[in-house]
Amino acid sequence: MPITVSSVDRGSPADRAGLRAGDQLISLNGSEIHDVLDYRFYMIDRRLKVEVLREGKPHTFRVRKEEYDELGLEFETYLMDRQHHCANKCVFCFVDQLPPGMRETLYFKDDDSRMSFLFGSYVTLTNMQEEEIRRIIKMHISPINISVHTTNPELRVQMMKNPRSGEVLRFIPMLTESGIRVNAQIVICPGLNDGEELTRSLNDLGQYAPNLQSIALVPVGLTEHRDRLYPLRSMTRDEARDCIRRADEFGERMLALYGTRIAFSADELYLIAELPLPGPEYYEDYDQLGNGVGTTALLREEFAAALRLEDGDDVSAHYALATGEAAAPLLTELLATAKEKFPHREITVYPIKNRIFGGGVNVTGLVTGGDIIKALADQPLFERLLIPDIMLREEKDRFLDDSTPEEVSEALRIPVTVSPTDGTGLLDALLGRLPGMEEAE
Repeated sequence: MPITVSSVDRGSPADRAGLRAGDQLISLNGSEIHDVLDYRFYMIDRRLKVEVLREGKPHTFRVRKEEYDELGLEFETYLMDRQHHCANKCVFCFVDQLPPGMRETLYFKDDDSRMSFLFGSYVTLTNMQEEEIRRIIKMHISPINISVHTTNPELRVQMMKNPRSGEVLRFIPMLTESGIRVNAQIVICPGLNDGEELTRSLNDLGQYAPNLQSIALVPVGLTEHRDRLYPLRSMTRDEARDCIRRADEFGERMLALYGTRIAFSADELYLIAELPLPGPEYYEDYDQLGNGVGTTALLREEFAAALRLEDGDDVSAHYALATGEAAAPLLTELLATAKEKFPHREITVYPIKNRIFGGGVNVTGLVTGGDIIKALADQPLFERLLIPDIMLREEKDRFLDDSTPEEVSEALRIPVTVSPTDGTGLLDALLGRLPGMEEAE
């Protein structure tokens, strides 16, 4: 089906060639365009034959541009068609555990391979056919992030409640054998895919190394909103330790064979296990930061490196910082290391209890504006309140409950600054160097 052009960038190659809004794109250099992947793959050439329908009649335009330069066509949606809805009913699905009243878009379950390539999200492969796998291979779009959870076909069907869940595992070796790099994710549900099942999954995936380049082990996240859902429980300390041990034993074998561990446990697993976190060298290239793997080590490394570049001062300043309960001890520890150089600068860290999600949810990214207001209503906030940007959506304007930083500021009667979540950003917050802070002081 032709895709309608919503606008043409002024002065772009497409504009100079005569293309215009309302044209319906059919093909580039003879290859049909179905979505953003086709468009971006076939657009890179210097010379393009662009075929469109204009008012129902076919037209051909010749475009010359530099290789990889943008063609200049804009479409109604970034994907150029509808986002693919998840066809699974995973027993651990976090969306099913959301409370009412969250931002509307959060209730949409996506399982779209294009989102994996473009934005790093994870897909289960159950929405894909072999034809789509071959298209990925042809375009050599890499890496792809796959939610595996288990390599036991029958167990995967049981966990994902989709009869295709087991059979699509065959797509993984198809991808890796064709040179496509894969990052895998295993959400560990106690009593289902841990123990010997976890060892099986690690060993099965290890066969596809080194193009199977990383595996993240993530403990299942449970909220208190699980009425009529599959009976899951949180992981115990000993279960978490067992998962880490299995991952490390596998990792040592992979390290000997390929020079990389491949399997890494999320920071949260170490916290549950009450074990010290590894240092930065353990995490190699930090391939699984999005799954919370190595975030603590990287933050420590970044903050220490940024602090080494500073001379120190005697300026006095005091701010408050809202964060999740899990991150609060680490942030307090890091800020204490800056006292020698900045003895009069201070950030008081407030761990925010997650009342909206409840359960064992304690991560910073799921803290809402409403919970911040409730937690800090009677607390001293000093000169201003810092809010980590990970609490907000991509536009940095709204929390999960659809409240805004401005509403938090108004409710608490304190200036609010959104702060980066990396080590340099934390130090800049301490030193009052974030946008808007210096002007306001």
